[in-house]
Amino acid sequence: MCGGYILWGISIWSFALIRTDVISKIVPATVSAASAGVSLVIVMDCVMTFFGSSANDACFNAWLTDSTDETNRGTAEGVNAMMPLLAILVVFGGFMGFDLDKASAWVTIFTVIGAVVLVIGVLGFFLIREPKVDTSGNQSILRNVSYGFRPSVVRQNPALYWTLAAFAVFGISIQIFMPYLILYYEVTLGMENYVMIMAPAIVLAAVVTVFYGKLYDKYHFRGTLPPALGMLGAGYVLLFLTRATAPVFLGSLLMMSGYLAGMAVFGAMIRDNTPANRAGMFQGLRIVGQVLIPGVIGPWIGALVLRNADTVIGDDGTASFIPHNGIFLAALIAGVLVLLPAVPLLRKQRR
Repeated sequence: MCGGYILWGISIWSFALIRTDVISKIVPATVSAASAGVSLVIVMDCVMTFFGSSANDACFNAWLTDSTDETNRGTAEGVNAMMPLLAILVVFGGFMGFDLDKASAWVTIFTVIGAVVLVIGVLGFFLIREPKVDTSGNQSILRNVSYGFRPSVVRQNPALYWTLAAFAVFGISIQIFMPYLILYYEVTLGMENYVMIMAPAIVLAAVVTVFYGKLYDKYHFRGTLPPALGMLGAGYVLLFLTRATAPVFLGSLLMMSGYLAGMAVFGAMIRDNTPANRAGMFQGLRIVGQVLIPGVIGPWIGALVLRNADTVIGDDGTASFIPHNGIFLAALIAGVLVLLPAVPLLRKQRR
């Protein structure tokens, strides 16, 4: 995990070197520095994603599962669920004063972020406590990777796979509207200061999520999933019905709170039902349910809802749909459908 973070940091920092003035000194004169730069960006983005996913999505999440138990996983997931959105605020807020039209600004940004990630990886060697895990059941890499996809394993762990299925539908609901959320605030609602809506809503939702994770440790899945979905649904309804600043803020707060609380609940439930000493073998499967399926189906549904909408040209020259409130209605329907795969879990769990 720590080695992966170090390599992740180096790969992020390498983007600071992908500049035409640097590339032109390396590539032959017959090759365009701009085209070579585009190719390098694509390649390094893949490399960076590989190191980041290996270090965080695979190793860190496996370590977190092994380092917690049923008494504190909700608390840990409450903190874990809020971190990505808080990180976005830190990055955007920290670099808001930079002139992004200047190459020097991006050199600084990639250098700072890469250095921070690298330092975190180094500190991990000294700060992270390694949990005791029985690795005697480990097999070849190929068999370990395919372990969670075996029919026999699915039959042995039905609660885990029902949770993953419900998590996938939950993620689809989020991804229907999330790619268009800023455009909806800025273009559809005409809110030039949309940051004043998003930032407080994210911060307050993060605080709610920390406390909500503690509720999972006390009331578990049955007691915490329905309220999280209720907050999410209430946020969708307000965003669908209203356009004024105050109710939009309230709707955004409820939506963000339900989103982060749901992430904490599903994350803790997955960890609770992961077979002991097998956490690493299920992280790829978790990403399939949390990222791959929602990331493909959710935006497809959003684009389908907006297929006849007007378009706007962004700063990068690409056209994007001008979203309307129908995306929140579609997200609400998907949010209700989360209950279908969750019902077996809610019926079985009586505590």
